[in-house]
Amino acid sequence: MSLEEFHRNFRSDLQTIIAERIDAGEGPFPSDELVFAEMVLEHITETGICEAPTVCHWNGKIGNAKLRITGYALSSDETALDLFVTHYFGTEELNDLRDSDASATASEGVRFLFRAASGNLDARIDPTHPVRDLVANIRSRWGDIDRLRVFVITDGKTKTKRFSNKEVHQKMVAIEAMDMERLFRHTVGKPRDELAVSFVQSIGRPLPCVHVPDPDADYEYALTAIPGQVIRDLYLRFGTRLLEANVRTFLGAKRAVNKGIVETLRKEPEHFLAFNNGLVLVCDEAIFERTDDGNLGISLIKGLQIVNGGQTTSSIYFASREDRTIDLSHVMVPAKIIILKGSDDDKREHLISNVSRYANSQNTVKMSDLSANRPFHVQLEKLANDTWCPDGATRWFYERAAGAYNVMLLKEGTTKAKRQRLQEMIGPRRKLTKNDIAKYHEAWREKPFNVALGGEKNFAAFMSTLDNEPDIVPNPLDARWYRTMIAKVILFKAIESMIKTKDAKAIFRQGYVNIASYVVAVVANRLGDRLDLEQIWRNQNISPDLRDLLWDWAMKVNGEFNRIAPGQQFSEVAKRADTWSKVRSADYPLHYKSINEIKQ
Repeated sequence: MSLEEFHRNFRSDLQTIIAERIDAGEGPFPSDELVFAEMVLEHITETGICEAPTVCHWNGKIGNAKLRITGYALSSDETALDLFVTHYFGTEELNDLRDSDASATASEGVRFLFRAASGNLDARIDPTHPVRDLVANIRSRWGDIDRLRVFVITDGKTKTKRFSNKEVHQKMVAIEAMDMERLFRHTVGKPRDELAVSFVQSIGRPLPCVHVPDPDADYEYALTAIPGQVIRDLYLRFGTRLLEANVRTFLGAKRAVNKGIVETLRKEPEHFLAFNNGLVLVCDEAIFERTDDGNLGISLIKGLQIVNGGQTTSSIYFASREDRTIDLSHVMVPAKIIILKGSDDDKREHLISNVSRYANSQNTVKMSDLSANRPFHVQLEKLANDTWCPDGATRWFYERAAGAYNVMLLKEGTTKAKRQRLQEMIGPRRKLTKNDIAKYHEAWREKPFNVALGGEKNFAAFMSTLDNEPDIVPNPLDARWYRTMIAKVILFKAIESMIKTKDAKAIFRQGYVNIASYVVAVVANRLGDRLDLEQIWRNQNISPDLRDLLWDWAMKVNGEFNRIAPGQQFSEVAKRADTWSKVRSADYPLHYKSINEIKQ
């Protein structure tokens, strides 16, 4: 597939999504540009470039200076912020976006950041606009934010992907382009390709190593020691993407092992190499060169992942960030590098999984941490692939592995006609991610305040519940459970579609997902088993009478939010458990006889 074909397919997917939304009654809102932004931001989330972003369009002017953002992502610890600004052509042909124009677009986001940090944007923003919460966070957390990026997302092609940094209030802002070419590389190649480090550039020389090639094995091996500053800079640049194959995220500095790491960094940095067990990395490619003394060294590793030593990596980063007196110049970290060979992606990923599984021993590892390979997700993927909708022609798609939907379209949609048939059989609205399933499941389980925490946090809570309360789903999953799960998805999407229409915007000014999750929780609380989910599955839709009831209840939930916290952001209010208690106790009128889906 060529870049031009990828662009045409991407645009075809965009138009399919817009058509589906119009068919669902959402009308022409949101605009093509914002649907494009949603698609790109979903991709960015899947590749782990940042935490789940929020599409949030705002633009304004201060003097002659334009300010604009289309979305943002604030890390869970509120120390990393990404802003997204669109440069949208909306044309059938692929356009070149000049670097000067891309830089000018990025400047609109940089100006927004500058004004937000300065504290002089509040008066210019509608108090109910979702961006107001972001502005307040930037102003209040400015001192703690240590990674700032502005992305230009475009359906064109840029020559440059990473631009010169810009300074805002003594902080450096990285400027990047996420264009069609970069999206194409991620889709047809490996998102890991961008995770690369050149030791020649970072420390001025190849890194001395012991290299153990093996022509009969599916990997090669190198043993080295990596400077602590390089580890810190890698985490600063790539964040948790480095640890994607690691079975654990950062466990915190209070763990005994992590406390020891921090103490060594503070008191005996020169002994870090002796005291620490080190890292295990895998990479897709390594380049070796001779050092000045004639010995062998690694000059570049590409497609790297830290599969063991996530605690060491994140502890070095967070400790040096919190305590500026820590000197990493004397810190060396032992590292074992596994260089993958062969072209079979499944075999490579299987090897990574096993290395991650067996190499981790510094802290106790639960096998449940390897979430994508857990039986729940494997079984759900199989059910989705095997279960056809009642029409016998369409089905839903469960994306157990990030990007699997696009891979399926690329592999099987080799012609325009085949791709169109695939989109008719499994439209974009029928694609479900792991975070989606967690959202719909937890909303029905009357945990809308968990849903409001966002995709990753809610997913973590969901997986934790599966560990502690395994009876909340059948084991193994069965077809009946799957059908009712999809019915809950249909219910949620129906509510969300209603309150996102252009006409409804005057009433539901914010918090579409939050309102929908709270309404689903109310439905589960008030109706529970009386709601015939099998009927919703059979119809792949809800009746007009049920739709009317859900509209009335959504109006009631919206009113309760405004009553509970007038003038506040729904996204924050929804996170409170007591908000659910108050919303649940409100009066929700119900007329049984007129609704087919309610059992008598």
